[in-house]
Amino acid sequence: MSKDYIPGNDAAFNNWFKFMNQYVNAKCSGQSPEWTHIPEAALTGLQGAYTVWYNAYSVTLSPHTPVDTEAKNDARKAAKAVIRPFVNQYLRYPPVTDEDRTAMGIPNKDIKPTPVPKPEDIPEVEAQTPKPRVLLFPFRRVNMKRWGKPEDVHGMELVWLIADAPPKKVKELVHSAFATKSPLELVFEEDERGKQLYYAVRWETDAMKKGDFSAIFSVFIP
Repeated sequence: MSKDYIPGNDAAFNNWFKFMNQYVNAKCSGQSPEWTHIPEAALTGLQGAYTVWYNAYSVTLSPHTPVDTEAKNDARKAAKAVIRPFVNQYLRYPPVTDEDRTAMGIPNKDIKPTPVPKPEDIPEVEAQTPKPRVLLFPFRRVNMKRWGKPEDVHGMELVWLIADAPPKKVKELVHSAFATKSPLELVFEEDERGKQLYYAVRWETDAMKKGDFSAIFSVFIP
């Protein structure tokens, strides 16, 4: 089996994702479901991820624009960000069997899963002031051509503080915001305009592993 169990081809991915949803829901439904360990919210999230993916994917099955292709690619990334944690949390252990995983196209592993390391790099961020009271923070991995989240992280955390003097340590930045899609947006009150905001950023993976914080930067609230 290939290193990644998620199919690379869009059509194959669609068929696989659809079947996995059907299989999981069949096991969790009825008066005496075989699987009772999966919360209803998780099932709804998995089905919702498929619906968003299919709606974007189906548009590209007929003549379409580059914008449609980009939306489809974004939906695929978002779906994978739901699938991997779902599989690791609910489908790796009993009552799910080896036969179940084989049927769903999920590999059975006789060895302990490799621990997910924390991110080794720091996001590249640009503070933008598009309009009064709003700050935008597009982010990307250093050397990426376009703003956006790398596939191997869940999102970016930004910690911040409005202060008259620069904080000496990141732990003094007591407010936190998180975004899985670039840019991250902060909106402020009218009386906060003109004040200086100090901030730092770091990556976070699907497994909740957090990278190191950046240096502390500052920007004036427009």
